[in-house]
Parts: sequence; structure tokens; C-alpha cells
Amino acid sequence: MNLFDKILQKPGPFGKWEEQADGYFMFPKLEGEIGPRMKFMGKECLVWSLNNYLGLANHPEVRKVDAEAARDWGMAYPMGARMMSGQTKYHEQLEKELAQFVQKEDSFLLNYGYQGMISIIDSLVDRKDVIVYDSEAHACIIDGMRLHIGKRFVYQHNNIESCEKQLQRATKIIEETGGGILLITEGVYGMTGGQGKIKELVELKKKYDFRLLVDDAHGFGTMGNTGAGTGEHQGCQDGIDLYFATFAKSMANIGSFIASDKNVVKYLRFNMRSQIYAKSLPMPVVIGSLKRLDMIRTMPELRGNLWNIVNALQTGFREKGFNIGETNSPVTPVFLTGGEAEGTHLAFDLRENFNIFCSIVTYPVIPKGLLMLRIIPTASHTLEDVNYTIDAFTKVKEKLDSGIYAQSGVVNISKIFENLQKK
Repeated sequence: MNLFDKILQKPGPFGKWEEQADGYFMFPKLEGEIGPRMKFMGKECLVWSLNNYLGLANHPEVRKVDAEAARDWGMAYPMGARMMSGQTKYHEQLEKELAQFVQKEDSFLLNYGYQGMISIIDSLVDRKDVIVYDSEAHACIIDGMRLHIGKRFVYQHNNIESCEKQLQRATKIIEETGGGILLITEGVYGMTGGQGKIKELVELKKKYDFRLLVDDAHGFGTMGNTGAGTGEHQGCQDGIDLYFATFAKSMANIGSFIASDKNVVKYLRFNMRSQIYAKSLPMPVVIGSLKRLDMIRTMPELRGNLWNIVNALQTGFREKGFNIGETNSPVTPVFLTGGEAEGTHLAFDLRENFNIFCSIVTYPVIPKGLLMLRIIPTASHTLEDVNYTIDAFTKVKEKLDSGIYAQSGVVNISKIFENLQKK
């Protein structure tokens, strides 16, 4: 069979909705300045879908530094991979400051979060090693493990007893192969908002010989007394062997980093193929990240504002009887009962009649029969935004429960676009 014929016959779990969803539910265009209010299809919406936790994306101090760095350096400098010609004192400074902030000996800058995690896993393990990982691990972790030609065992989400059983299996294998064990978890799970049980996993190191890698993309900058992450929040940062975080969330930037012992970071620096063979992070990104990190360290009010909104939002939802799961982070999922078609009508109602833009998640990301509206609070939102949203959600839930959204199939986006063009 021709390769293109084959892929077009199997569009995938998301691709199958292309005709109904493209441009509206998938690949929507948000326009205007990044913030709580942006334009969607020509109308202003209250936006709850951006991981701009601390509101730094359009902070005037950040914009000033970004603009000055772009003016002074351009986007090309430095040219080449860091190992060859792309090293600067600013890259080294950022690595030093990040390591100090997350209480590790050293850190290594990575070009992207997704690519970074894949390459970290690929660099650390070989055929003799075993990976043990949480069942709700992010796609970047799953893709990283696909490169691993050794054994890997999954444990039930946040289930320490299940994790211990997999560690026992892994231990038996490495006793024969002479390899090691890498245990991977997340600090904050980005869909459901629950924290990984890092402290309990660290305790298991007293019984089993493994190294702990924590993906703290959603915890860095938001969790802990200083914002140093979920390990700091749980009082076990020292027990994390490899701490990974991205700049794409609280830093509102591009890139990521891995922090660990000096010798481990040195090994990664000389063995991570995605960095050895890729261009160095552009100077405006590095200079901008230095500024953002300084603001996270010196402006605790940003995190305070975030948590004021988080607490108001989550308390308000619970008081109204909404199921927001077991979130104990800023990520706020709202679980509802319904099918995919009902979900499209509910999201359409929120966007068109209440001017609220948030992400809707359906099967296969969550079980069939459930809908999830994923809310990302930020320091830039207001209590008025919170109250308006809770009121709107209450109204659409009443419609969902009454069966109004179940009266027809999936919202036909192509017809909506046709009507808009006529207007």
C-alpha cells in the first residue's frame, strides 16, 4: 500500500474530528495581547486556557527586556550548537542561577521541554536498565521511553503500593543485567492538577536502588515557598535526583532545563543528542529567561496573586457542587458527565453566549462518558473573572443535565464558518 494512502485511511484519535473541529475546537486562533481577555473569531473572550501562571507573558518589565535583547543581539546569536560555537556566558549564568534556585549543584539548558525530556531519557538508559513510570505520564515521557530498548514497567497513577511492586520486578531484572532503575513521575499532572507523590517515592529509595526523575513543568514557579517547585512544596527536593522543568509555563518563554549533581549534568551535556546536534537557544530567550527567573525569585506577590485566584476559583466550584477531582495545584479540571457531541455544544455555548474560552477534553484523553473543562488560573485574572465563570458554568451544567445539548450531534464547525462569512 502507498504510504500516504495508509495514513489517510487512519487519521488518528484527533484527526478523525478534523472536519468538525479544525479552527474552532482544535487549532483555534486566539488573537491580541496575551492575557485573561483575548479575541476569538472577532469577539473578546475571557480566556482560561493559557499556562501563563504568573502573568509574565505581557508583564511590562519582561516585554522591555525581551525587546532590548532582540534589538541588541537579534535571533541568530549565538550561531551553532553549544558544543561547537553556540556557548555564551549568559547561557552559563542562566544554568548557574537555575541550579541554585532549585537547590541542585548544576543544570543544563535545553531547547524545548518536549524534546528535552525525550533526550534526557534516551541519554540516561540503555538496554540493561529498567524504567518504572506513572500511568498518567505526559506524552513526552512516553515518547522518550519508546526509544528505550530495555524493560519498562508502569504503575497505577500515584499508587505507591503498585509502584513498589514494579520496583521489585525491576530489581530482579537489573540483578541479572547489571543495569540500573530510573523512576519517572511528574510534580504536577497537567490535566488533573494532582501532585505526584514525590515524598513517598523518595522514601522508597531507602528500600530500592533507583534514581528519581521528576518532570515539574507545571510546578516550577508555582509550587513551594519560593516557587522552586513541587519537591520544595513537599519538603523533599533533596531526594529528587534529576529535576526537570520547562520555561513554557510560569516563565512564559521557550526552553527547559535539567538539574542534578555536577557529574550527572556534565554527562548529559556531553551525551544529549538533541542538544549536541541542535542550535543553541537564541540570546533573547536566554536574557529574557534570566529576567523572568529574577522576577520569580524577588516578586513573591506574583505567586501570591496566582494562589488568591486559584483558591477563590476552586473553592467556588466546590461550593457549587462541581467535581474538580483531587487537584492540589493551580490546574483546575471541571468534570462533567456527557459524550463528545454534548461536549462540543457545551463548549460552543460557553464561547459564543458567555464569551468564555477554555479547553475541553474528551475521550481518549479521559474515559468515555466524561467531559473535562480544563481551567488554568493566572495571576492576571481577577475575582470578578472567577465569579462570572462560576456563574456561567453553573448555567451550562444545568443545560447539560437537562439534556439540551444531547438533542443533536457534534457541532458542525464548517456551517458555523459559512454563517460567519455571510455576516
